[in-house]
Amino acid sequence: FEEATDLLAALPGASTLSISNSSTVPSSGDVKLDLSDDEENQQESSELLGGEKQTRGFWTFEYYQSFFNVDTMQVLDRIKGSVMPLPGRNFVKHHIRNNPDLYGPFWICATLVFSMAISGNLSTFLSEKGDPQYHYRPEFHKVTIAAVVVFLYAWLVPLGVWGFMTWRQNAGRQTSAYSFLETVCVYGYSLFIYIPTSVLWVINFGWLQWLLIIVAMVISGSVLVITFWPVVRDDTKMTALVTMAIIVALHALLAIGCKMYFFETAGKTASPLSPTTPATLNHTTLLNKTH
Repeated sequence: FEEATDLLAALPGASTLSISNSSTVPSSGDVKLDLSDDEENQQESSELLGGEKQTRGFWTFEYYQSFFNVDTMQVLDRIKGSVMPLPGRNFVKHHIRNNPDLYGPFWICATLVFSMAISGNLSTFLSEKGDPQYHYRPEFHKVTIAAVVVFLYAWLVPLGVWGFMTWRQNAGRQTSAYSFLETVCVYGYSLFIYIPTSVLWVINFGWLQWLLIIVAMVISGSVLVITFWPVVRDDTKMTALVTMAIIVALHALLAIGCKMYFFETAGKTASPLSPTTPATLNHTTLLNKTH
């Protein structure tokens, strides 16, 4: 200790290290280990965050998983917005909110396919129920036809609308345009109103069926008009009006075409037998008179 005192006196600015407490040495080692663990954790977390920001390839499952990243409350809110459109409430801005999905549109289209096919078969059965010569045969081909019509409409028409809006935006005619996924999402949810409508079409009253189809077209078409009009109105007046007319006309054509094809027997109940029944009775009366 005397030598150490002499050295400190000669070098007053020197630093000292005390080894009297043996626990201090491991503690410094523990601190170094903790720091290294923190650095490793930070590095791993940065790698994970960097991986999330990387764009996934379209052949990977993660790429399509993002299209179905919605919960039940979001889907119900979007369905509610599609059946109760309000003026000034854009479906994309108030319900999709930069998070379009394919979960709702896919199941809405699939449900609509089966509801139209099943309701169409049931309508045919009920309309021909009183005919003793009628034998019920399930028309399974209607499921295929309904699937082709509904899914082609839900994909090809949005593709055309999106392509047109993108072209007009690039030409400087429009200031904004929706993405393809947002356009598909709007069209998919707009078809929901036709599910309960197709079920009610089973009721074999012509005036009621046409009243239901008009109400469904007005509600569903309003969703499309309120959503796409703010985008196309920046274009020329003629182009904007023609675009909206085509969108509404295609939507109405889908509804009327499905009504005429899947429920065409609704207005034919006993119509072919009505003119022949009196003739058969008169022929029977004449035979009785001759004998």
